[in-house]
Amino acid sequence: MLEIRPGAERGNANHGWLQSKHTFSFAHYHDPKHTGFGPLLVINEDKVAPSQGFGTHGHRDMEIISYVLEGALEHKDSMGTGSVLHYGDVQRMSAGTGVRHSEFNGSATAPVHFLQIWIQPNVTGIAPSYEEKHFTPESKIGQLRLIASSDGRQGSVLIHQDAAIFAGILNGGAPLEHPLAEGRTGYVHLIRGSLTVNGIELNGGDALKMTQESAVRIENAEAAEVLVFDLPY
Repeated sequence: MLEIRPGAERGNANHGWLQSKHTFSFAHYHDPKHTGFGPLLVINEDKVAPSQGFGTHGHRDMEIISYVLEGALEHKDSMGTGSVLHYGDVQRMSAGTGVRHSEFNGSATAPVHFLQIWIQPNVTGIAPSYEEKHFTPESKIGQLRLIASSDGRQGSVLIHQDAAIFAGILNGGAPLEHPLAEGRTGYVHLIRGSLTVNGIELNGGDALKMTQESAVRIENAEAAEVLVFDLPY
């Protein structure tokens, strides 16, 4: 079963300093048809103006992943972690028993563009933790590179859920296939460009929910950057 989530129908929030598009219900945007997909609860596409950002706020029992697309994302948290992330960097913060953090545009002149992803963990009450890794464009060109997993395999960041996230930079080339085991679902979020997934054409911002499918099959990619989620049913 395949269900398109058109990018043009995402929730929009314009706060002046922040332009945000919500794939799933978030904050003041609520759509009962789009409240998450299994443990995948949030995909926000955020653009933050220079020297602006999210002030210190708290989270509990959530896996929060940031995927930077452009600019400099400055992170500080109550665990004492501080860093500035750029394109190719992936940040994972496990909120656990509670963490406070801020996310700011680290540039005074250029915007920062990133995806913020929330995944519900399969354990609660753990100690909060932080991890970041860099994935070069070359590691994602023409293939699906594992960037997050339940065991940190292949150099991915570790998330506390039986899920995996892959990233690809695709332009032409041979079709790609990612198998989905029985009892698994797939979710494809196209960041930019265009491609076809299981016969359905997607354009930048579009997504595809996949249930009772044996594989994610990608072809006809043009200047595409994509995330593929392998999730428990």
